Amino acid sequence: MFDLLLLFVAGFLAGSMNALAGGGSFVSLPALISVGVPSVIANATSTFALFPGGLASSWVYREGVRDVCGVGVKPIAVATITGGVTGSILLLLTPTTTFDVMLPWLLLIATSMLILGPKLGIRLQRAKRSQTALVLPIQLLLGIYGGYFGGAVGLMMLAAWSLLGGGDIKSLNPTRMVMVTAANAVAVIVFVLAGAIAWQQCLPMIAGAFAGGWSGAHLGRRLPAPIVRAITVVVALLTTVIFFARAYL
Repeated sequence: MFDLLLLFVAGFLAGSMNALAGGGSFVSLPALISVGVPSVIANATSTFALFPGGLASSWVYREGVRDVCGVGVKPIAVATITGGVTGSILLLLTPTTTFDVMLPWLLLIATSMLILGPKLGIRLQRAKRSQTALVLPIQLLLGIYGGYFGGAVGLMMLAAWSLLGGGDIKSLNPTRMVMVTAANAVAVIVFVLAGAIAWQQCLPMIAGAFAGGWSGAHLGRRLPAPIVRAITVVVALLTTVIFFARAYL
């Protein structure tokens, strides 16, 4: 019962974080590993468990989806989905021992983007014009990362789109949410077909993530952004430190 409650609460927090600022896997992935799920299976299970919450958030944000840097939503979605399939297959081909070593570094990348991503995108946007030709290749790479690991991929999208002159962060957020959900959608299909989901641990997390994603999307319209980011960054830093200690000490 304690494990089920832990996974439900972790799912709720992760779903809320994804809707508010991203980084929900910083909660869901450690929770799954803490109850004994191997890291590769835990990552696949985390992606599946958080998908309904992302879907709920995307539904709330659906009316704000827009083109990015002059590129239509459909081409961006195709690049994202192609990358998501590629990344999810690469994850399943990665041995668990190798992924255990890679995981702290993936978390470090994600944490860096949580801290620097939005500000970096805004600053670089001032220095460069829109480069439409780069949008789809970059989105493909982001889709691969999203399918493989996905931590803070939404913030990476916002930073990249801002860099290419896509507009302000707030106006891009609905498109970010929908594209992250698209990458996760194809990834979970691959994971299910490969039998890579720990269903017993996944189900309570799905319930929590769905509730968290729905409530987080509504709360995001009211809660001050600095508070949301501060909480997310603290969680990310602690998780990264713990996984570095787990892998190398």
